[in-house]
Amino acid sequence: MSLKALFVPVNPKDTAMLILNEPIDFARHAGKELGTTKWMEITQSHIDAFADLTGDDHWIHVDVERAAREQPDGKTIAHGLYLLALIPRLQRQLFRIETRGAGLNYGYEKVRFTAPVPVGSRVRLAQKVIGAKPKRPGARIEIASTIEIEGRGKPALVAHGVLLIARG
Repeated sequence: MSLKALFVPVNPKDTAMLILNEPIDFARHAGKELGTTKWMEITQSHIDAFADLTGDDHWIHVDVERAAREQPDGKTIAHGLYLLALIPRLQRQLFRIETRGAGLNYGYEKVRFTAPVPVGSRVRLAQKVIGAKPKRPGARIEIASTIEIEGRGKPALVAHGVLLIARG
């Protein structure tokens, strides 16, 4: 399976989003919710492709028959790192910067995988702007991200991410 199979196509025009002129404009939105994305189904083919890519082929992710016997829900579960890797793709539904240069995922201050995501579950991303400050050649932006699981009270993942985005 190709890398493209890991991601569901996203059409940014389908979702209301925050449109900023330049990266530092995030500062005006500190403390504000960006909203939530559309739901995305986690399929076994996504999980298998991620396992092939990373080498993390532990049975809880890829062995459907064993999971049916031994997992609490009887299903395989998504990799936590796969869910984390979905954030850049999903956040395209929540914000866009009109005038920008290169952007870097600078890292995470904190990441917690708080609940398993069984195959067939639907997830979505919710984000909140923590803050932004100038950092040459653009801005350092901090965003709180939560991967929610449809029908479950506990999220799959919570993360405090840092982006560096240059001015255009």
